[in-house]
Amino acid sequence: MTEMRTEIKYIELKTGYADNGPAWIGKVEFSKSGKTVYFNNHALKGNGHGLCRDLETREIYWISGVKKNEQNRHWAGNGKIMIDREIVCEYLQIIGKQNLDLNNYELVDIAKTDKSRFNQIENENIESINCLDKYQDLNGLSVHELVSTIDNLKRIESYTNLNNGKKFVTIKRLEAEKLLENMKNMKNK
Repeated sequence: MTEMRTEIKYIELKTGYADNGPAWIGKVEFSKSGKTVYFNNHALKGNGHGLCRDLETREIYWISGVKKNEQNRHWAGNGKIMIDREIVCEYLQIIGKQNLDLNNYELVDIAKTDKSRFNQIENENIESINCLDKYQDLNGLSVHELVSTIDNLKRIESYTNLNNGKKFVTIKRLEAEKLLENMKNMKNK
């Protein structure tokens, strides 16, 4: 088995924050394609940098290389950056310093990532999505049931691999959205 490429990165949670979300400096692992970053028991999907989405929580994270001048946060952001205690020496070499300023950093232990969990999510087979069967006949659903169905299909769509039925789920969602829109238009007449 080949070893995954690793790199020290800056990671910041963006969802729900204005450039002041929880932030970390730690060693990440990249998938073979380089589009998924594994860090702290999360799988962050994107291009391996910039804005990436957590495969489980759907939260948005910012991932970038660490800056030698230590200006990793956005200029409008603030707050201590958590740093994996195991990589402090490597980080100090990158920034060319002897000591870590604990006014700006907090030493933490970063969890190892169980990548098999995320392989299951990304490679979920369409046959394993059992809830699609009950949405075969969308015409029999109420407005409330359609709204719930659409939300459920959106969730399924976000986790379904393109090669394993994402198109089917998308078509079913669009069909449900069109039916819901027609029902609302009929009600307003």
